[in-house]
Formats: sequence, C-alpha cells, structure tokens
Amino acid sequence: MPTEEAAQPVRRTRLTAEREAELFGAVLDLLREVGYDALTMDAVASRTRSSKATLYRQWRGKPELVVSALRHEAPVDLMRVDTGSLRGDMRAIARHMDEGQCVKDAELLSALGHAVHRDAELHQALRELLIEPEVRALDQMLQRAVDRGELAADSPARTYVPHMLIGGVVSRYLIEGVYADTGFLAGYVDSVILPALGA
Repeated sequence: MPTEEAAQPVRRTRLTAEREAELFGAVLDLLREVGYDALTMDAVASRTRSSKATLYRQWRGKPELVVSALRHEAPVDLMRVDTGSLRGDMRAIARHMDEGQCVKDAELLSALGHAVHRDAELHQALRELLIEPEVRALDQMLQRAVDRGELAADSPARTYVPHMLIGGVVSRYLIEGVYADTGFLAGYVDSVILPALGA
C-alpha cells in the first residue's frame, strides 16, 4: 500500500481531461482551505470520490499532485504565447493575469506558506514541473525577440525577466494593499520590463 511519504508511480491508467480538471480543482480548493501541510491524499481521494491507488497511479505523491494542479490552473501557457513581437508577447501575458487570477494565486501562495522552504520534495516538484518550464518558455520568447532584432543578445536584463514578472504581481499588494490587475501589469510591462530590456 503506498504511503504519504513514499510512493512509486505506476501510471497504468489515463484520466480524461474533464476528470483531471475536476481533480485539480478539488486539490486547489483543499489547499486554500487547509494549507499544504494538512492536505492529505486521503482528503483528496475523499473530496474527489477517488481511491488513493488511483491517485498514486497518476502522481508520485502529494508534492507532484499539488504542483500539477497549480500548473493546470496557471492563467497563461507561456509556450503558446507568440504574437510576433516582444511587446505583444509581454502584453499578452499581462492580459491573462487578471485581478481575479492574482487573488487566487496569492491565496495559493499563502496556502503553501513555509512548506516550500521546509519540504525538499515540494520544492523540487515546483522547480521541475512549474518554474523551470516557465523560465524556459520565457527564454524562448526572448530568443525569438533576439532573432527578430528587437532585443540585443547580450541584454543584461534578460536573465531577470522571470524575477521582474513575479515581482510585478507580488509587489503591488505588499506596497498598495491591492492586487495587480491587467491595467497595472500592462503599465509595468511598458514602463519597467521593456525599458530594462532596451526594447
């Protein structure tokens, strides 16, 4: 019988897209309600009318399941953003990160709390399944801008684009007490990110 601490993925079955979306939604609801530490595979199984065996056939354990749910609910798939210009791409990202999504993201980050710092498996899953794919997608976006002649290949700000985007989302609530919305992020792109890149 698999345990919360260690489970080997078997992956014998494939969930339908609808069932997977339902399950991911339930995982994120539980994450907001009880936080990461108190979230268990038993609770997910109960909420989604699944068996733990089914869950472990799809995901190695709680860290991978939670991060997969976070990735599924991401407001924009950066791999699909390609408007033909760097400014258009950056503005497309801003348009997808509306105020409601920022509120949801802030709730989820709060629910993860300090677990990311304490739980090596969660941190690894976040990096492998969420952070690194997003950073690669951004780098490909920026490389297309270099290839089009919009951006200097040696732009020193290029490395910091992921940090700037995250900072734009997080900092407004810390400073102003309101969540970033599309208008704020569009202005942030035009006034901060693009000038920093020299674009």
